[in-house]
Amino acid sequence: MAKKIILIACVSQKGDKKAKAKDLYTSQLFKSSLAFANKQNPDKIFILSALHHLLDIDEEIEPYNVTLSYQYYFLCHVTLSNVPKAKRKPELKILTSKEKLNWGKKVVEQLAKQTDLQNDEFIILAGQEYIKPIINSISHFSNPLNGLRQGERVKFLNEN
Repeated sequence: MAKKIILIACVSQKGDKKAKAKDLYTSQLFKSSLAFANKQNPDKIFILSALHHLLDIDEEIEPYNVTLSYQYYFLCHVTLSNVPKAKRKPELKILTSKEKLNWGKKVVEQLAKQTDLQNDEFIILAGQEYIKPIINSISHFSNPLNGLRQGERVKFLNEN
């Protein structure tokens, strides 16, 4: 029987001490995404993490300052998103297309060990830059936030 799997994008706002992943991320978007996910009665919820790739929500992790990076031992800022130069912090690195694909391959490898990519139903609560590297490996998915800006996403998640 197919399972319902929800994938939530990580966020840059985090607590400052070790915590379960679901408690470490502190932004309103993440909190609203998690509340929405729980209301869907899923079989499993994962976080699409910059540092950990695929992260179980109950796994305890240390705070980190990576938005999408393979540099496990360094505090740096790296992102999948195309952040405008005016909003970009000096230490922020934008991943290349190849790096994004490698990130996606790792996420898919981790998902394949815990889910059925061909039969499970995935609900993805993330921006396009997080979805593009993994979507071709998932047969059944929905993206309820598609086309919504960040403020619109929070409103949608809170109303549904």
